[in-house]
Amino acid sequence: VTLLHWGVLSAVVLGVLVFDFYSHIRHDHFPSLKEAASWSGVYITLALLVGVVLGLVFDWHFASQYFAGWVTEWSLSLDNLFVFVIIIAAFQVPRELQQKVLAIGIAMALVFRLIFILLGAALIESFSWIFYLFGLFLLFTAIQQVREGVTTDDSEEEEYRENAFTRIVRKMVPVTPSFIGHSYFARLDKKLHITPLLLVIIAIGSADVMFAVDSIPAIFGLTQEAFIVFAANAFALLELRQLYFLIGGLMERLIYLPYGLAAILAFIAAKLIIHALATNELPFINGGNPVHGLPEPSIPVSLGFIIVTLSLTAATSLIASRRKAKRAE
Repeated sequence: VTLLHWGVLSAVVLGVLVFDFYSHIRHDHFPSLKEAASWSGVYITLALLVGVVLGLVFDWHFASQYFAGWVTEWSLSLDNLFVFVIIIAAFQVPRELQQKVLAIGIAMALVFRLIFILLGAALIESFSWIFYLFGLFLLFTAIQQVREGVTTDDSEEEEYRENAFTRIVRKMVPVTPSFIGHSYFARLDKKLHITPLLLVIIAIGSADVMFAVDSIPAIFGLTQEAFIVFAANAFALLELRQLYFLIGGLMERLIYLPYGLAAILAFIAAKLIIHALATNELPFINGGNPVHGLPEPSIPVSLGFIIVTLSLTAATSLIASRRKAKRAE
């Protein structure tokens, strides 16, 4: 991967963002289901074309790593939608402003994730034992996903709690009591305030940073190439806004999603730990020597496991939701 490749990828991502802002965000409207479905199809097609181009420019093993990473990031981004729905409802964002809030929040998230990815790549390059930490952290996250699923089963509605960054901003700068059109700042009583529009954008952008802490180690379990990691993250995030309007109502029916994500994260965690053992340098493990003979899942196996898990999760969730609705009737 050369600087030219990075330049082309960055130009494509920026081009999509500029097109997004010019064609969708400039005019206030709440997308219809048909519009969201059409544009969601466009973004999925674009993401798939990127994988085909990578296969032609590099090789198909390189492309398969991208596809595995993109599917993983796409599945984990579904969890983001739950939080985005809760945040937007908690701030009572007007329907016509929701596209703008999501678009700017996702653009912020892309910048934060690029920083995380470059930092993660630097750590991997310098310390091979970082795979142990990534693997253990993903196992912990998988357990948290299972607990989240159990909690969701027991409680009807989740309440939004502002993260630390949003609380700090609220304490440092006063916030106007209501939205003021498209304004981010306003003067009340000769004092500068920020509006809830800016605060909710900060809330969404900073919330995604927390998801990046989970998803970036996960995709590094599938590939160590920072270029692929960023490409997969970018095209998964770019589609997230359309998914919000397309399957916002469907999210409540994906009742087993936390368990599916837990299975995927646990699988990648095992893959990371196996890779860490195969390149082991820690003196207290096997005398500082690599552990050979452990079966490390290949990219096709990993991709197959992720797709099958997501398919089973979606199918069983929809069947269970339909039965629950019938019992309620």
